[in-house]
Amino acid sequence: MTTTILRAGLLGLALALFVLPAAASPANDETSTADEASAGGTAASEAAASETAGPQTPGADAAGAPATGRIIFFRPKKMLGAALVFKVREGEQVIGMLKSGTYFVADVTPGAHTYAMRSETKDELTVEVEAGGTHYVMASVQMGALAGRPNLSLSDQAAFDEANKKKLKDMTGQKGKSR
Repeated sequence: MTTTILRAGLLGLALALFVLPAAASPANDETSTADEASAGGTAASEAAASETAGPQTPGADAAGAPATGRIIFFRPKKMLGAALVFKVREGEQVIGMLKSGTYFVADVTPGAHTYAMRSETKDELTVEVEAGGTHYVMASVQMGALAGRPNLSLSDQAAFDEANKKKLKDMTGQKGKSR
């Protein structure tokens, strides 16, 4: 019986180490490994990014009124799908990348914006942005047949603050390799 349990555990570990990362290989345009995402960033940008300060307020126009709204995309640190890095897109443009335990900030024009993440499935979320407003979008990963399935959902500052207790890393400005 112990041998059966040990074999089942080793099979699960082999799946997690070899099969799931292979499904997220460069042949899949939307996901990459954490190592590929790290290689795309520079040491200077990482040193300049404050991991504990959190995002600042949106910019203002010449009259002092907010000209943009802010969306904070975050992905809490979890073991499930930890090696997967998802590109967040608006249309065909990559606006940022999320891996486990990271966030990025996007200042956008007011109005409706639709964002998507893809792997073996695609998930989209439309956010109605108001000038001067801050919106939170949480990304998560669910089990899929061959790779993790992305999920985008509206969230709030309390959920962001809770996730940030584990010191989320700021990925603002890191868009990865263009493909």
